[in-house]
Amino acid sequence: MVKGMINGMEANFLIDTGASRSVFDPTVIGKFIENPEFTKKPGITAGVGSSELESSTFIIHTLAFGDIEIHDYEAVALDLENIHESYRKLGLPSIDGIIGGDLLYKLRATLNYRLRKIRFTKPRSQSKTNK
Repeated sequence: MVKGMINGMEANFLIDTGASRSVFDPTVIGKFIENPEFTKKPGITAGVGSSELESSTFIIHTLAFGDIEIHDYEAVALDLENIHESYRKLGLPSIDGIIGGDLLYKLRATLNYRLRKIRFTKPRSQSKTNK
């Protein structure tokens, strides 16, 4: 779990090194984006547990970790209720998003499993639009 910011508001993120894309629950993202505009993705998304789910995309204007900011990030919305329920049962903090391989790669993440630390490095080209 790492802390970050979604549109200037503090958020909790789960790191999932096995996920190819970062995902956000469409009901939770409403805390950070007023009336998000979702664009349905064709087909079915697999990988969250063993279920097949429909997904959509939306834009997060600012996603930040420390002093690193990503602007106009095209995020994937996916129903994460099964994860939220598991975390509630275990008494763990709620999560606002899952960081997957796309952001781990973009942010040149270095994971130190022994120390339980992650380090992000600014992307080489920080343009106005980073997807």
